[in-house]
Amino acid sequence: MLSDVLSANKLIISLGLVKRSWGNVSAVDRAKGTVAIKPSGVNLEKIKTAQIASVSLLDGSHISGLKSSVDTPTHLVLYRRFTDIGAIVHTHSPFATAFAQARKSIECLGTTHADYFYGTIPVVYAPGKEDVVHRYEEATGTGIVDYFIDNDIDPLKIPAALCPNHGVFAWGRNLQEAIESAHVLELVAEMAYYTQGICGLNNPVIKLRNDILDKHFLRKHGDGKYYGQG
Repeated sequence: MLSDVLSANKLIISLGLVKRSWGNVSAVDRAKGTVAIKPSGVNLEKIKTAQIASVSLLDGSHISGLKSSVDTPTHLVLYRRFTDIGAIVHTHSPFATAFAQARKSIECLGTTHADYFYGTIPVVYAPGKEDVVHRYEEATGTGIVDYFIDNDIDPLKIPAALCPNHGVFAWGRNLQEAIESAHVLELVAEMAYYTQGICGLNNPVIKLRNDILDKHFLRKHGDGKYYGQG
C-alpha cells in the first residue's frame, strides 16, 4: 500500500491537480486498521516508499514513516464515517477550488458531469471559530460528513466535496477511483466555469434534465450498468 500511495501522490502532480505541496493522497487498510498518507511538506521526488507515513485509523497515532500530512485528521474522519471508501485525494486544483472559494456548488450542467457524479457537487459546511482554534482539520472532515448526512447524499454517488474557501476532497473505493474522482471533478469544474461565462449574468444556465442525468450515471454505475466491456 505504501508504494501505491507514493505513486498516487506523484500521479496527481502529473495530472496537473497539485502544484508545489498543495495536496495529498491516502489509502486505508481496514483489515489492519492503518492509513497510508503523504508526509507533511515533502519533495516526492526525494522520498522513499518506507518514508510514506502510516497512522492508526482508530486514533491517528503514528506507526511508521515520516510525520503525516497536516490534513490527516480530515482523512481519518472521512474513513471512519464513509465506511465504503478506500482512498482519498485532497487538492487545490484551480477550477474546482475557485468554486470552493466562491462558495458555489457545481451543478450538473452536462453529460460528462453525469457520467461520474449523480448530481450537484456541493460546497459543504465550514469549520466554526472554535473549531478553527482547537480542531480545524478534524472539523473540516466533520463538515463534509455532516453535510452529506443532512442532505441524504450517498458518498459513492457524489464522490467529492468542495470545502468553502479551501479546496477539494475526493474519494473512491480504491486509489484509482479516488484519483479519477479528483481529476474529473477538475475537468467538469472547468466546463461549468466556461458554461456559466458563456451564458452570462442575464441568461441562467440550464441544468441537465433529471432523466438524462439518470441515464448517464446509471448506465455506468447502476445495477443494470452496460457501459464498458465488463
